Amino acid sequence: MAGAAIAVAMLFPEQASAAEEHGLPGASMSLWWVLPFAGLLLSIATGPLLFHHVWEHHYGKIAALWAALVIVPLALAFGVPLATEAVLHTVLTEYMSFIILLFALFTISGGILLAGNIHGTPLVNAGLLLVGALLASLIGTTGASMILIRPILRANDARPFNAHVVIFFIFLVSNIGGSLTPLGDPPLFVGFLRGVDFFWTTTNLWRETLFVSAVVLIVFLAIDIILHRRESGAPKIKDPTPDKTVRLRGLPNIPLLAGVIGAILLSATWKPGVSFSVLGVSLELQNLARDAIIMALAFVSLAVSRKEYRAANGFNWGPISEVAKLFAGIFICIVPVVAILRAGHDGALAPLVALVTTAQGTPDDLAYFWLTGALSSFLDNAPTYLVFFELAGGDPRHLMAEAASTLAAISAGAVFMGANTYIGNAPNFMVYAIARHRGVKMPGFFGYMAWSGAVLIPTFLVAGFLFFG
Repeated sequence: MAGAAIAVAMLFPEQASAAEEHGLPGASMSLWWVLPFAGLLLSIATGPLLFHHVWEHHYGKIAALWAALVIVPLALAFGVPLATEAVLHTVLTEYMSFIILLFALFTISGGILLAGNIHGTPLVNAGLLLVGALLASLIGTTGASMILIRPILRANDARPFNAHVVIFFIFLVSNIGGSLTPLGDPPLFVGFLRGVDFFWTTTNLWRETLFVSAVVLIVFLAIDIILHRRESGAPKIKDPTPDKTVRLRGLPNIPLLAGVIGAILLSATWKPGVSFSVLGVSLELQNLARDAIIMALAFVSLAVSRKEYRAANGFNWGPISEVAKLFAGIFICIVPVVAILRAGHDGALAPLVALVTTAQGTPDDLAYFWLTGALSSFLDNAPTYLVFFELAGGDPRHLMAEAASTLAAISAGAVFMGANTYIGNAPNFMVYAIARHRGVKMPGFFGYMAWSGAVLIPTFLVAGFLFFG
């Protein structure tokens, strides 16, 4: 181990000497540190296609291997204390809260049954997508996705062409619809915690959201009408869930969802100034209380929900287990990437950072929109939002007033373009996993990106020039 440490110090002298600095020295880290993150993304993209059976049984081990290829070199290059603090800070302050919230929303929404069934005609599907998009800003993209994905899967389970319905569901319900309040999507909640007014996104992003949502919904309706007509001449598939009167079951879970929202608002408004240190990582009391309340609400849901409702939903722990394992790897592998991004013009990704500044030194809103969006397509969109929020000055009062267009570009890019890949936003992968477990022949990583490239990218190009150009 000592010999390896000496070798790392010789190969990366700046990193080794920076071990005494507070936090990872992103300015002195090379692009080699991005490789494990890129490798994990490539594994997620190709694993289900190239080695399906191995991936199905060992994806957790593969994610852990890539994470180890970050943790071990960090320890060798910067020392165990600094590496431990950097990784634990991400795990304890970001990943744990992230997965606790997803677990709670997944568990509570799994106890809410939209019983009965309606036939998934193009108009019905478009209506469900519209309702889901509106709901996303009220209870979050994860909550809306978990409540509506199973009903929309049941509505279309007798159709031979149904994967596109799930794809557009991810576009609209799991991403774009969550752009109007801080409750809708994690990046906006990060902005709220940094001082952005609660209704700022509502008043400043409604035009962009309305335009993008309308275009995507119209494209979906056109595609679904064409495929629905093509299906009329195909052999009929026996509907496994015949049409029945629709009723809402599991009503005790509704106040539990409200409780989750209340816990989040509590952590944002209650600042007791009390914190606890865990291996050098400071954990604030309001955040610990929030996570504890959210976990308690999830267990209450398990106690009060009727088992037959969860069974009717096809509820099982497979999707949340898959998300928990893969995103644990993603959050760890992203640590050096975020450190380099935070270094701004002094980091190895400086050419990307330079793209958001004009020759006159003023913010380039269109570049902010696209660069925030491009990185949010592959990185976690909350820390990406935070990086560009800080790059734009980090003063919420200034960003909400004189630089409102820049903050709008950052917010829209982070939320909208989370739909570009399966990993751009956590609900994407959860919806994908649920649909796949229900027998929908979902496209792989690159197949999904072909859909987003054909539908979303042209829409974002037009929206970018209309609102930020």
